[in-house]
Amino acid sequence: MATLSIRPLSAQLQEAAIKELHEVPERLAADIEALRTWIQQQPHLRARDDDQFLVSFLRGCKFSLEKAKSKIDRFYALRTKYPEFFTIKDADDQKVRELLNTGMIVYLPTPLNEHGSRIALIRSGVYSAEKYTIEEIARTMYGIQEISMLEDDYAVVNGITTIVDVKQGTAAHLMQMSPSSLKKMTIFSEEALPFRPKNTHFIYIPSGFETFFNILKPMLSKKQQKRLSLHGNKLDGIYEHIPLKYLPKEYGGENGSIEECIVELNKKLDEYRDYFKANAQYGTNEKLRPGKPIDFDHLCGVQGSFRKLEVD
Repeated sequence: MATLSIRPLSAQLQEAAIKELHEVPERLAADIEALRTWIQQQPHLRARDDDQFLVSFLRGCKFSLEKAKSKIDRFYALRTKYPEFFTIKDADDQKVRELLNTGMIVYLPTPLNEHGSRIALIRSGVYSAEKYTIEEIARTMYGIQEISMLEDDYAVVNGITTIVDVKQGTAAHLMQMSPSSLKKMTIFSEEALPFRPKNTHFIYIPSGFETFFNILKPMLSKKQQKRLSLHGNKLDGIYEHIPLKYLPKEYGGENGSIEECIVELNKKLDEYRDYFKANAQYGTNEKLRPGKPIDFDHLCGVQGSFRKLEVD
């Protein structure tokens, strides 16, 4: 069998992959080949099948071949159905670059506790709700996550711990998140991405946010609901979960600065210019799917909006 074209894991990550993800290094090539063979046999599916892409899904699914198949299928089916939410085809997309430069989402350079999960910082309200649509915001976030999926072994093996700073969020930002949009993003995050979300911590919560939060929560899986924490309008409540030193400089920590992270993300987009351009050739053709086609209305459909929500 050909030599695998994947990054070797560090000693700590390899140990975690074996213990927590059931990875068997001696069987890795065979597992990847089994997944690749399945992809090639699917008449409806045009998917990437390089080693690094496939091993991300295997690790994200704890080496359950059936779960990895399902996630790859959903990954491309949802991107084909809703490209405006989930697919970047141009790394130089002006709106994507502008949103990236607001620092609305960054991945901090040092993992939690040095060798743990990757820390993501999402900042609501740092962009104009009038200028950018929820589709543009989602597309930018998922484009960055796609790069992480291919490059960040800490995120793939140990998962992602997320901090959501809603200090600058306004009623206009909250109302962008219609139930339908949220449902699509929740389904994509849970059923299509090969990441294991650890915990999500909301900080600097403005008045009115908890009402909104209580509407959102039931749309998430029970497992995700248990991983959400609200920390009021202060920062110190998060320290028992994420010590101060692992926060960025702007929050009093030592884990890089948001500006530095933005520079790195722009470099990554530059490097992935050809990659994103090639995304146009991948997807699903539901007419060729064996068995029943996906019922997208049932899967992602939620009617209504938050227009009537009152936020102080």
